Amino acid sequence: MNKKLLILFLLFTLQSVKAQQTCTTALPIIAGTHIVDAVNGTEVPQPLCETQYGQVPAEDNPSGKWYAYTATGNFTVTVTSDLPANNPLRDTRFHVYTGTCANLTCVEGDDDSGAGLSSTASFDVAQGNTYYIAWDNRWTSTGFSFRLTEAPIVENPCISATVITAGITSVAAIDGNNIVTSCSNATAAKWYSYTPTSNYNLTITSDLAQNICKNTKFSVYTGTCPGTFTCITSDDNSGILQCNVGNTNSFLSVKTFEVQSGTTYYIVWDNQWSSDGFDFQLIEQEIFRPINYNLQTISTVNSTYNTCVVDMNGDNLDDIVGVSANNLKVHVQGTNGNFSVNNFPVTGASRMPSWSITAGDFNKDGYNDLILGAGNGLTLWKSNNTGTAYTNVTPEDYIFCQRTNFVDLNNDGNLDIFSCHDIDPNVYYLNDGNEGLTYYQSGTTPGAYMLGITQSGGNYASLWTDYDNDGDVDLFISKCSGPPSELHRNDGNGVFTDISAIAQINVTPVQSWSSAVADFDNDGDMDIVIGSNGSVGHMFFRNDLDKTNQVEEPFVNITNGSGLDLDASDNRDYIAYDFDNDGLIDMMGGGNKIMFNKGNNTFEAVNYPGIDVGAIGDLNNDGFLDILSNSGTVRYAVPNGNNWLKLTTRGISSNRNGIGARIEIHGSWGKQIREVRSGEGFEFGSTLNTHFGLGTATTIDQVIIKWPSGVVDTFTNLNSNQVLNVVEGQTLGNNSYDSFVFTVYPNPVKNIINININTTNPVEFNSAVIYDLNGRMVQETKVENKTVNVDTLAKGTYILKLKDEYSREYSQKFIKE
Repeated sequence: MNKKLLILFLLFTLQSVKAQQTCTTALPIIAGTHIVDAVNGTEVPQPLCETQYGQVPAEDNPSGKWYAYTATGNFTVTVTSDLPANNPLRDTRFHVYTGTCANLTCVEGDDDSGAGLSSTASFDVAQGNTYYIAWDNRWTSTGFSFRLTEAPIVENPCISATVITAGITSVAAIDGNNIVTSCSNATAAKWYSYTPTSNYNLTITSDLAQNICKNTKFSVYTGTCPGTFTCITSDDNSGILQCNVGNTNSFLSVKTFEVQSGTTYYIVWDNQWSSDGFDFQLIEQEIFRPINYNLQTISTVNSTYNTCVVDMNGDNLDDIVGVSANNLKVHVQGTNGNFSVNNFPVTGASRMPSWSITAGDFNKDGYNDLILGAGNGLTLWKSNNTGTAYTNVTPEDYIFCQRTNFVDLNNDGNLDIFSCHDIDPNVYYLNDGNEGLTYYQSGTTPGAYMLGITQSGGNYASLWTDYDNDGDVDLFISKCSGPPSELHRNDGNGVFTDISAIAQINVTPVQSWSSAVADFDNDGDMDIVIGSNGSVGHMFFRNDLDKTNQVEEPFVNITNGSGLDLDASDNRDYIAYDFDNDGLIDMMGGGNKIMFNKGNNTFEAVNYPGIDVGAIGDLNNDGFLDILSNSGTVRYAVPNGNNWLKLTTRGISSNRNGIGARIEIHGSWGKQIREVRSGEGFEFGSTLNTHFGLGTATTIDQVIIKWPSGVVDTFTNLNSNQVLNVVEGQTLGNNSYDSFVFTVYPNPVKNIINININTTNPVEFNSAVIYDLNGRMVQETKVENKTVNVDTLAKGTYILKLKDEYSREYSQKFIKE
């Protein structure tokens, strides 16, 4: 073969390989079976089809295999990979477009409607029109076969749907036409249309006495008729009326969901299991919500990751934090919930928070810093000491980050960084107090704490909580797809003990990406809800801690009857806050709802269309918690008349945010507790301020703040509906050491503070640190001849912290003239 022939042969071969890889080179096909050798094209299908067809996230950059079908008549066409030739079935997905390759319009698509994650969809075509069928490699690149069949067009059954209202409807038989959707691929169905006159919680049920032993299934759609439908819900076997002949299971159907006034809903009963007639009932119930929300989309909240709400400028008001490559955008909250936008360029290659984000004052300069958790490691964005610029610190260590936290692991007053590792033992970075980081991997790095050791990985969400009320933070880890959840008790001095089996929270099977830990029953200890992110449902464990003995009591599984056992939704994020300020902590996960705490360890689901877990904080300073979605929409809570208390915490001996502090409030309701945490749920970063709902109570008898250092601050007789800004040692309470072993004079002072030590309990002081009432360190010096020079301080009130020869700390307040 000469060179020219060889070049022509290679060019022809190259074009053959690229054929089908773009819309413009789509392979023409007709009805029949076609073989896809591999999904290895180079063009992303555009425009993206609607979400119901399996929307392609832009960052996935899928490849496509393209085919062009030109209709020779008006047909109903079915495209399917649900074929015996594909045994075992492939996980496939396709989209169908019309128009020109430069201006495509999506008409249909499917992801998992066939058996075994295969794809099946039917759509009407018009003679002479060309339809582009694009298979993508979102789930697999392996080759497979698909079939295109043509059938006479059948009138869309929605056109002849029977109009119904609330009440009982009799179905003579299921003998009408059906359309194949993600909810139903049955051969026949009976269609009904229902248009509510108000917003209702609608219950559709065949779980009626006259239907005993029958087998029903329905789906509900919205959309245009004829046109594109969205399946919004369905049900098969949720009935409870048992058959009284033979099998005693119930195969009847019941579902409750929210409907919007004026929207038409198509209720479709199909013959998946039976074509026999039956009765069904529509029940309308007025919607009552413990808290309502006003939605506002803020156009400037448009960063790649709008997943954090926290105070960034040190004014104790929550701000909106947005992260993009090389840019930090902060919407600073002002008066009346107005925002001013600040952009901070961040140079260098940072890892983006594709998995999680959290905040804390790592370098103790009065401005919060950020941890960005990615699939290959983490990044620290830390502020300068004026909050006007941020520096990127990205360690080279490989971590498949999941949940990240700021936490003071060794209780030295400096925030450390912890990250769950998906495929290996967990990791953390110890803060040396000079902004230096030392990397450790649990059970691997010499000297590392034994945290979360597992052979199989699956460490998805870490939550630091004092479950045993001993004043230090313990660790709960949610697991996914196999290994049980873990509870690690902090025994002090860097020793953590895995007590999962003793606590009896290591149940399997489990499939959870995060959990909610809170005192759900207001009995003074932390309970655990293990969230569901798959086929295994939620699990609710009550903490039965008894500190009067030395026995480690197990948690008690109280899922049944809690209302969580009725929640079939799943989600990767679970968070616990008092959303309606009634004094009981609620829970939020999946299913467009909030699980409101009704007391006695029971929850009631209340639907909110479109709601989902996001970053939580008070974005208009009204004492109620708001929700930020990544899209830039804020759900502002509408005050419902309940009262509240909000605390901000500024550590002195403890880390500056007071992360790890336990806060108790006492009043007519009894007792409530909260913890200051950095990193709740799975993905989002939420407020570091502490919120309490008070219901109708107007006063708080006592507020107790137990700091990680052991200092205890106590406030009494407070009014409701206020923000309490607390600086550690402000009330000079101390749990471990008597703060009154010394006095200072003169007080007020101009230049030299004299230290008078109580002779009945003598101590030797060697160093002093002085803080202002905002928690900022303003002076550090030695104690010489029992004196401290404060001549350079500005006029004001300060807290003096003295350290003795055993590193114990003592505090006194003084005034500088």
